[in-house]
This record gives sequence, C-alpha cells and structure tokens, in this order.
Amino acid sequence: MVASLIVLGSANTDYTVLVERHPLPGETLLGDELVVATGGKGANQALAAARSGAMPVFLGAVGDDANGRQMLDALGSGGVDVSSVAVVDDAPTGIALITVSRDGENTIVVAAGANARVNAHEVEAALRAVAGPGTVLLAQLEIPLQVVVEAAAIVDELGGRTVLNLSPSREIPDALLELCDPLVVNEAEAHDLTGLTVDSVDHATAAAAALLERCRSVVITLGGDGAVFAAPGASGHLPAPRVTVVDTTGAGDAFVGALCAELADGADLRTAASRGVDAGAAAVQWLGAQPPRA
Repeated sequence: MVASLIVLGSANTDYTVLVERHPLPGETLLGDELVVATGGKGANQALAAARSGAMPVFLGAVGDDANGRQMLDALGSGGVDVSSVAVVDDAPTGIALITVSRDGENTIVVAAGANARVNAHEVEAALRAVAGPGTVLLAQLEIPLQVVVEAAAIVDELGGRTVLNLSPSREIPDALLELCDPLVVNEAEAHDLTGLTVDSVDHATAAAAALLERCRSVVITLGGDGAVFAAPGASGHLPAPRVTVVDTTGAGDAFVGALCAELADGADLRTAASRGVDAGAAAVQWLGAQPPRA
C-alpha cells in the first residue's frame, strides 16, 4: 500500500526548563520544574501531521534504551506508523536541552545520538516499499544531509513530492533545493538562502519570489505574522490569529506537520499553509514541542 505521507527525520527526548530569563555566559540560574517530553523535528512533525488527520509513516532512528522505547510508544499511540524506525545499539536516543524564558523565547542544544545513524540504504529500502505516485515526503536537517538528498531523489523518481523544512539552516545542494515542493523556511533561514533581509511581510514576499526561481514552491513562516507562500501562478500572505504565547518551541514543527497533512490529502498550497498557520498558533500556547508525558 502506498503511503500518502512519509516523515523522514529526527527523534529526541526533550528536557525543558522554564526560566525568568536566559543565562549569560558562565552564569548559573535556578529554573522551574523540569518537563520531559518526546521531541525532535521529525517526531514532532509526524505527530503534528497525525493530529491533523494524516497517518504518517516515520523513518528515523532511536537508541536501544528507555528513551527510545518511550519515543516509539509515544509516536505509535499518537497515530504514527513506527514499523520502519531503526533501533540502534551503538548510540543513545537523541536529546535536546531547552530553556524557555517567561516571554516564550527558547534556546536549544541538541545531542544527535541515534539520529546521526540514520542509514541511507535502509531509508531507500523503506521508501521503495511504501512510497509511490502522490506520496508526500517531509524531511528536515537533524539527520545526515546525504540521506535527505537521496531520499528526495527516490521519491521524485517514484512520482511523489518532497517538502523540506530547512532547519537547522545549512547549505544544501541545488539538486535538493530544486525538488522542494514546497521549501519551508523561517525568516532567518530565508535570509541565509537569499541574502535578503526578511523582517516584514513585504520582505518575505520578495524573498519567496526569489526562492521560487530555485525550487518548485516555497513557504516562509513569520511567527506571529503568519506566513507567505509562493507557487507557480499563486502567492500570498496568510495572517496568524492573535494568541497568548507560552513557548515557541513547537510552533514551526506544528506548522509543517499540519501543512503536510493537508498536502497529503490533496489540498493546494494556500489551503495547506493556512492550516499550518492555525496549528502553529495553537502550539505556542503550551510548554514544550509536544504535550508532556503523563
């Protein structure tokens, strides 16, 4: 059976502490209670897509440890197919150390662990088993870049499309950029790719137009200002609803997961991006990238 949505990416255990303000270099601060939750851009986006009605297949790697088992349980119970996730014995499940200030801004340090062991040959085998015409492949860059490059080429060969969330920001081959449909970036990532200042809706619209010359379609997220999108024959700005911000950690992942759920269901880019804006606005209203473990 051909999967409508495949998420290729990272899976981490997130350790989040709320602080009054972020510490200065060399400074120690006392924070509030530790929140432990499943995270990682790949896992976050897969669960966000499942919450939006998709039934995503997740491709990634976890360690043969308690965090890995809890990750698989959380993904599976959240509606994600984890039958193709690799369990490795030479690295722990990835972790993210997160501090969140009272105004909702965060800092994050990630130790990749098993995410660095995602294997291109295993991913290719899984894609050829479940991908086909109409499949949406969603990927990010918290796993080895070459795995993403090869996966996008395979899905294109099989008649599917690749959505790339270019996060964390890094240089990528033109061959990968050309397959992005859409490329999803925030203001800083759009600046890295174009060299243009992206600090307003108008600037984002100009950057999206420039990026459209290098990929099949593009979405630039703007936080509280929503998002802009551009595709051949269609472009626009989608404002975000006004909400009380608790933590911005999971907003981008919620946006991308919801967008891809809509694309996998056959929606056009405007409709999909609008759904993403609403999901991102909802996500900033809780602490952490995903609801905490019970």
